[in-house]
Amino acid sequence: MSQPSSRLIEGRQLGVRLGGKSIISGVDLRIDAGKIVTLIGPNGAGKSTLIKALLGVHNITSGEFYSKPGLTIGYMPQRVPIDDSLPLSVLRLMTLTYRANREAVQAALALTEVAHLIDRPVQQLSGGEFQRVMLARTLLKEPDLLVLDEPVQGVDFSGEVALYKLIQRLRDERGYAVLMVSHDLHLVMAATDEVLCLNGHLCCSGTPESITQEPTFTSLFGPHQADALAFYSHHHDHEHDLAHQGGHSHD
Repeated sequence: MSQPSSRLIEGRQLGVRLGGKSIISGVDLRIDAGKIVTLIGPNGAGKSTLIKALLGVHNITSGEFYSKPGLTIGYMPQRVPIDDSLPLSVLRLMTLTYRANREAVQAALALTEVAHLIDRPVQQLSGGEFQRVMLARTLLKEPDLLVLDEPVQGVDFSGEVALYKLIQRLRDERGYAVLMVSHDLHLVMAATDEVLCLNGHLCCSGTPESITQEPTFTSLFGPHQADALAFYSHHHDHEHDLAHQGGHSHD
C-alpha cells in the first residue's frame, strides 16, 4: 500500500472471526485526515464489530490493515450505563478513564458548547446535553480520529440536526477525521464525505449522492429511503450553490 501523509487508517479485505464464526469479511476502507466517513447497515451487519476491530478490541483475522504510527483515537461508545443512584458530575464523568485537569475538561466541553454544565449532575442532563458531554470526552485526548458509534441516539430531531452540524464544524475548524456509525440516513448525508454500507461484507461505498444509485443500497434500505436521500442530496446541493453565489451559510 502507498503511504501518503493524509492517510490515518486503511484496510483491504478485512475480516473478523469471533468464536469461529465469520462476522465481517472483505471490507475495504480508508480514512484520511479531515474526512467524515459514515458506516451504515442493518442491525447485525457487523458495524460495531468493525469499529472494535479498528480500535484493537477485536483481532482482525484476515486482510491487510494500516494505522498511522502514533495515531490517537477518541472513541464515543454507543451506550454508557450510568447508575442513577451514584452522584456523578459532568467533570467526574469526563475524567473517569482519562486524567485531565478542570481547565482541560472545560476547554473540551466548550468545543461542544456545554462548558456551563461542568458541575451539573449527569442524571440531570437532557439526551442532547449528555451526547455533547460524551463527544467532549472523546476530545480530551486531542485525537486525530473521532470514532462515534450512534452519536445522536436519545436525542430529539432538532438536537440531531444540531449535533451533526457540530460534528461537521469540529472537522472543519479543527481538522478531525471522523468515522461515524449512524442509522439516520437522511440527516447524516449532510455531514459526510463517504458512506460505507455494511452487511457482513462491504455492499457498496461512495459519496452520499452515488450510494443512493446502488441496487444493493436500495435492497437493504428500501426504495423510499433511496428516493428520500436523492431528494435530500439535491436540496443540499442547491443550498450549497446558493451559498457559493455570494450568500453566507449560518450554522
